[in-house]
Amino acid sequence: MNKNFSPFPILETERLFLRKLSLDDAEEIFALRSSDEVNKYIDRPKANDIDEAIAFINKVNIGVANDNWLYWVICFKDNPMLIGTICLWNLNEFENKAEVGYELIPEYQGKGIAQEALSKIIEFGFDNVQLNKIEAYTHKENLSSTKLLEKFNFVRDLHEESKIDFTVENPNTVVYSLFK
Repeated sequence: MNKNFSPFPILETERLFLRKLSLDDAEEIFALRSSDEVNKYIDRPKANDIDEAIAFINKVNIGVANDNWLYWVICFKDNPMLIGTICLWNLNEFENKAEVGYELIPEYQGKGIAQEALSKIIEFGFDNVQLNKIEAYTHKENLSSTKLLEKFNFVRDLHEESKIDFTVENPNTVVYSLFK
């Protein structure tokens, strides 16, 4: 696993920039983390004020600086305003895997933005971080997220009832067997 994230990797897709989170994003982070619609399927306390958003940004950026995780702002190429976030976190060096998480401001959902961003993060995770596996977790009623993960060949673990566990493996990883 390659855990050197300095300089921070700014990624680009056809329509999007995936950039580092900054204090300039505090208003949008507060909107995202206090939204009933966004938080409907996420098990976390809602943000109560802008100070909590600023504290979150600082926490995220300390983790990024320490190579603990990667957390990108999703924005359009022609507008640096945050419309969502996507991250690789819970990095597990022993198993060479990470978890992906993503969220969009409601008005940007259903427009292929999450699909475009997730495609780039999966590519980055396998090619640059050299992960063998990426996991994702979603609430069983979050059908949009379930469909999105299935588009990228994430395989569902059917043992969980309250949430859905998904995994996708790096197709470029060679697995050697002692038994032929």
